[in-house]
Amino acid sequence: MFRPFWQEGYSGSALRMEHKEGRYLPLLLFLFIGSGCAALIYEIVWFQILELIVGFSSISLGIILGTFMGGMCLGSLLAPRLISRTQHPLRVYAFLELGIALLGLLILIGIPILSRLSYLAAICLLPPTVLMGATLPAISRWVKSTPEGVSWLGFFYGGNIAGAVLGSLLAGFYLLRVYDIAIATFIAIAINVAVALLSLSMGKKTPYSISEPETEAVAPPEAASVYITIALSGFTALAAEVLWTRVLSLLFGATVYTFSLILAAFLLGLGIGTGIGSFLARRIATPRVALGWCQMLLCIAMAWAAYVLLKSLPWWPVDVTLNTNPLLKVQLDAARALWVVLPGAILWGASFPLALASVASQREDPGKLVGGVYAANTVGAIAGSLLSSLVLVSTFGIQHSLQGLIALSALSALLVLTDSSQSQPRLIFALMIAMVLTGVLLVAVPPLSGDFVAYGRFVPTMAGKSNVTYVGEGMMAFVAVSKESNGSLKYHNAGKVQASSDPADMRLQRMLGHLTTLIPKNPKNFFVIGFGSGATAGAVSLQPAFEHETVVEIEPLVPKFVSTYFSEYNFDVAENPKVTIEINDGRHYLMTTDQKFDGITSDPLDPWVKGSAALYSREFFEAAKAHLNAGGVVTQWMQLYQTNAEAVKSQIATFFEVFPSGSVWVNNIDGQGYDLVLLGQLEPTRIDIDELAQRMETPEYAAITKSLREIGFNSTTELLATFAGQAADFKPWLAGAAINTDRNLRLQYVAGFGLNLYRANEIYRSMVAYGPRMPKDMFLGSPASLDALARLIERGRFR
Repeated sequence: MFRPFWQEGYSGSALRMEHKEGRYLPLLLFLFIGSGCAALIYEIVWFQILELIVGFSSISLGIILGTFMGGMCLGSLLAPRLISRTQHPLRVYAFLELGIALLGLLILIGIPILSRLSYLAAICLLPPTVLMGATLPAISRWVKSTPEGVSWLGFFYGGNIAGAVLGSLLAGFYLLRVYDIAIATFIAIAINVAVALLSLSMGKKTPYSISEPETEAVAPPEAASVYITIALSGFTALAAEVLWTRVLSLLFGATVYTFSLILAAFLLGLGIGTGIGSFLARRIATPRVALGWCQMLLCIAMAWAAYVLLKSLPWWPVDVTLNTNPLLKVQLDAARALWVVLPGAILWGASFPLALASVASQREDPGKLVGGVYAANTVGAIAGSLLSSLVLVSTFGIQHSLQGLIALSALSALLVLTDSSQSQPRLIFALMIAMVLTGVLLVAVPPLSGDFVAYGRFVPTMAGKSNVTYVGEGMMAFVAVSKESNGSLKYHNAGKVQASSDPADMRLQRMLGHLTTLIPKNPKNFFVIGFGSGATAGAVSLQPAFEHETVVEIEPLVPKFVSTYFSEYNFDVAENPKVTIEINDGRHYLMTTDQKFDGITSDPLDPWVKGSAALYSREFFEAAKAHLNAGGVVTQWMQLYQTNAEAVKSQIATFFEVFPSGSVWVNNIDGQGYDLVLLGQLEPTRIDIDELAQRMETPEYAAITKSLREIGFNSTTELLATFAGQAADFKPWLAGAAINTDRNLRLQYVAGFGLNLYRANEIYRSMVAYGPRMPKDMFLGSPASLDALARLIERGRFR
C-alpha cells in the first residue's frame, strides 16, 4: 500500500508536516480530479466558442490550440518565479482555481465582444490557461525535491488526468448535448469554487513552513538531455494524437462523440502511465535510463497504432448499417479507440514522472523543477500539435508522418541512454538493438489505403467496388475521387460520398445552383459555400446576368485537384475568370465580409461532421440574411439519409425561424425521400411562372435550359414542381424541434446519433403529409400555368 511522501522519513530541507496530514491524501486527490474535470470542460467549451469566431480551418485551430497550450506553458514557468515559496501551496492552489472560475465567467459574458475580435479572440484564452498551467507547480511545493519526493507528483498529476477524462466525457456526451455552453461553463465554475473551498479548508488544517531558505540548486549534468527528451516526448504525443484522430475519424465518422472518445482514451492512458511512472520513479535507481527505454517502447507502441489504424481496424468485418443503436456504436468505437491509443498514451504518461525524477535536485524549489519539466513537455506538445495540423500530413502524408514520429522517439531515447551510467559494451549493444528495431518498425508502417479514404467506416462492405483514382491528404481532410464501372464519378470526404455524377446527386447539386440564380430579381453577385465536385458553383456560373461568384472551400485540395475530375459536370468553373475561390471557413468568411449578394447557397459536409453544425445555426442564417440584397435568395442543402427525424426537424425549424416565409424543395429518387433544398428570402417568395418560362426561351439562357434537361427537368415548371411546402405548412410537424444556435450547436450532437440510419423516405413522408397541394400566393401566372404546376406538384409528392 502506498504511503504519503511526507511519511517517508524526509528531513533536512523537507517541509515540516505532521503525520496527521496523511489522512488528507484522498481529499487532495479529489482536488486534482475536480481541477482536471473543470479544465477539460472549459477547453471543450472555449474551443467551440472560438471555432465559431475564427473559423474551423487548420490555421484557426492551430492558433487556438497554440494559444491554449502556450498559456499553460507560461503558467508553469512563471508561477514558481512570481509566487513566493513562503505562501501555503494549498492557499495558492485555491486562489488559482478561483481565478480560473472568474475568468471563465468573464469569457462567457464577453462572447459578444469576442465575436468582433476575430483571431485576437484567441488571446483571451491566455489568462485562464496561464492560471491552469500554474496549478501543478504551485502544489508541487508540498513535496521534497528528490526523485522519491517528486515521484509523488505523478500521483497528483494522475488524479488531474482522471478528472480530465471525466470532464471530456461529461462535456462531450452530456452537458453540451443536453444543455449549452453557458450551463457547461457554470458547472465548471462550480467545480472550481468547490475545489478552492476544499483547498482553503485543508490549508487551515495543515501548517506549512520551510526549514531552510531556498538555495541555488545544481542541476544534474544530464539534465539538458532529459529536458530535450521530455520535450520530444510531448511533441510525439500531441502529433500522434492529431494524426490518430484524423484516421479514427474516417473509421468512426467525424462526429463530436468521436473526438470526445479519442480524447478520453488518450487521457486515460496518460493517467495510467503517470501512475506507473510514479511507482517506477520511487523504486529504481536510474529513472533516466527508464525514461530512455520508455521512449524506445513508444516506437513499438506507435508502430502498433499505425499498423492497427492503416492495415487492421478498417477491415474488421463490421457492417455499420446493421446497427441503429447509437449507444452500441459508442461502445464499439470506445473499444477500438482504446485498442489504438492506450499503449502509446500509457508510455507518454509514464515519461513525465520519470523525467521529474531524473532531474530532481535536493535543494531545488519543487515548483521550479516541476514548472521547468512541464514547460519543456508543453513546448514540445505545442510544436507537435501545430506541425501535425498544418504541415506533416499535407506535406509528407500520414504514412511518412507516422514514420517520422517513430524515428523522433527513437532519437529522444538515444539522447538519455547515451548519457546513462551503463557499462560501455552493454550500452553499445543496447543501442545497436534499438537502431535495428527502429528500422524494422519504420518499414512496418503501412500506406494509407485509397478505399479507406473513400469509404471510411463502410470499407469492409464497399472496398473494391470502385476504382479510387485520386487520394489527397490535405490540411483539413482526406479526400478521394473514385470511378465505378458504369462511369459514375464520386467525390469522397469524411469517409463517405459527398457528391457524384449520379443522376440524383447531380440533380440536387444543380437544383441548388439554379434555384439560387433564377429566383432573384437582380442576379449579379453570388456566394457559394462548399466547392465539392463544383457542380453547384458551376450551375451558378451559367446565369447570364451574373458578374461575380465567390466560392469558399475549406480544403485546398478540393478546387485544386478534385474539381478537375468533374470539369465535364461543373462547366470548368474553377477556371472561370468571374469566379473567385477562397480557401477559408465559409461561415467565418461570410461573417467578416462587407459584401452583399443576390444569392447565397450552402452545401457543406453532413451536419454530424464536427464543425458543420455551425453552418446550420440560427446565427449563421441571420448572417446570410444580413448579406442579402433586396430580392436575393438563400438556399441550403439538407440530407434525409444517414440522419434522424430529430436532426431534420432541427435544421428546418432553425432555418424557418430566420426565414419565416421560407420553403422546402425536394429531390427524390423514384418518389422516395433523398434530400432537400431550403429556400429563404427577405420577403415572401413570389415566382412568376410565365415570366421565368419566357426567360428560358431566350438564347442567353440556353446553357441553363440544357443543364436542367441533363438532370431531368424539361422546363422550369418541372423544376418548380419540386416544391414541397412553406414554413407555415410544417408548423405542426416541427412542434418542439430544437433550434440550433451558436450557444448550443445542438444539431451536431443530435445528428451524431443518426449517421448510420437510413430512414430518408420515412422522414420525407411524415414531413410532406403536412404540405399543401398548391401554395396560394407563392406562384404567379396564368390559370393554365398555375394548374399545370399544381398537377405536377401533386403527382410528384409520392411518385
